[in-house]
Formats: sequence, C-alpha cells, structure tokens
Amino acid sequence: MGTLGRAIYTVGNWIRGTGQALDRVGSLLQGSHRLEEHLSRHRTLMSVFDKSPLVDKDAFVAPSASVIGDVQIGKGSSIWYGCVLRGDVNNISVGSGTNIQDNSLVHVAKTNLAGKELPTTIGDYVTIGHSAVIHGCTVEDEAFVGMGATLLDGVVVEKHAMVAAGSLVRENTRIPSGEVWGGNPAKFMRKLTDEEMAYISKSAENYINLAHIHAAENSKSFEEIEVERALRKKYARKDEDYDSMLGIVRETPAELILPDNVLPEKTTTRVPTTHY
Repeated sequence: MGTLGRAIYTVGNWIRGTGQALDRVGSLLQGSHRLEEHLSRHRTLMSVFDKSPLVDKDAFVAPSASVIGDVQIGKGSSIWYGCVLRGDVNNISVGSGTNIQDNSLVHVAKTNLAGKELPTTIGDYVTIGHSAVIHGCTVEDEAFVGMGATLLDGVVVEKHAMVAAGSLVRENTRIPSGEVWGGNPAKFMRKLTDEEMAYISKSAENYINLAHIHAAENSKSFEEIEVERALRKKYARKDEDYDSMLGIVRETPAELILPDNVLPEKTTTRVPTTHY
C-alpha cells in the first residue's frame, strides 16, 4: 500500500470511527426507546468437533439452510430454505441430483439399542418434500418422501418406493421398491404405476433446474441487485395498449428476460375492433 493508499485508509478509519461514536451518542440520547441491531450468527456451513461439511461445487445450499458437521452433498443436489442437516454424532451422506425441500430436518443417531450405528444415507435423484424429518435411516436412489413425512431410526426406503405425505414410518421398517406406504403408522397402500415411477425422476430433474436459478439469484452482488431493481422500476407500469396507440415500442432489457420455463406462458387477449 503506497503513501496515498495509507492516507485514504486512515481517513476511512477516522470516518468509520466517527460514525460509530455518533451512533453511540444517539443511542444514549434515545435511552430505553432505542432500537439495537444485532448481527445474525447463522452460518450455512458449520463445523462441529473435527468434522466439516463437504459440498460439491455444483450443489445448491440455500442461505438460510444449516449444514453442520460430517455431511457430504453430491453434485447437482439442492438443500432448500430453512433445512437443517446435522451430522454431529454420526454422518449424513446425500447423493447426486437429490433435493431436500424447505424446512426439512435430517439428523442421525449414534447407535440404536442393539448398538448398531445409524448414519443417514440419502441416494441419488431422491425427492424429499417440505418439512420432512429423516432420522438415522436410508433412502435409496430415486425414492420419494412426501411433505411432512417422518422416517424414524433404521427405516429403509428402497429404490422407486414412495412415502405418502404426512406419514409416520416406524423404526426399522423397510419399504419395498415400487410400493406406496402411508398413514400413522405407515402401512402398504398400493403399488406404484410406471407413470409415478417416471414422475419421481422427473421431479428430481425439475429441482436441479430450479436450483440453478436460485443459485444464480443468490450469487448476485448488492450492486447487481440494485441495478435490476432500478431497471424494474424504470420499466414498470408501461401500458402496452397505450404505447401501441402512440406508436411506441418498448424493448425489455436483456437482464430482465427470464427463461421460458420459469414464467407461465403469457396469454394474449384480442380486443375486437369495429370498422366504420
């Protein structure tokens, strides 16, 4: 850092220090009516004991999710907003292309009563619905766990099996491939159709694509967000019919054009014209 750089750095420190001092004086004058701001201690990835999460560079972990301890997340997988994956007393493994949706909880057990270790293993292209609880169990490739379902210690959900939303699967239950189980406690309901099995894979693919969009949005800098906000404000409330009458053509900036699979198709309403 040169002489000019050191001078600018010193002035910057002085300005910041002055601002902090003024803030303290203002807070003192406001007394008990002051509003105190506290920094959030939340960390998306957090080590515990000597274990740290290992997340593939192509995976998406939402900013409000918590991935703690001995957790591995594979390529193309997505951990959505509000999820907690806590690998403290044992390990959690999440394969490739799997989605664990908002507010779900994944935990482990050190051992069961028989002394068997109970990590949690989730395979490839698995869909786990919102607010599910997965505890010390195994979910094999291309399985589906519905919203709000609870899987207790030792449960095994085989490949192409489905747990219905809101179900409670008791300890050490094995759900065979191609079957739907549901209820409290969960029991066999019926066989999966070929279309439903194909839907499980399609659901995982859809979430891989959706995760790319959320990852791109979350990676934007503050400056990029402010520029987009200004552009949206500038181009908001433009009446296309009125513009057409005036002969004005407004082009949407490239920055605001989203992929076709994100927004629903726009329907055009034809206004009948009367000829005199």
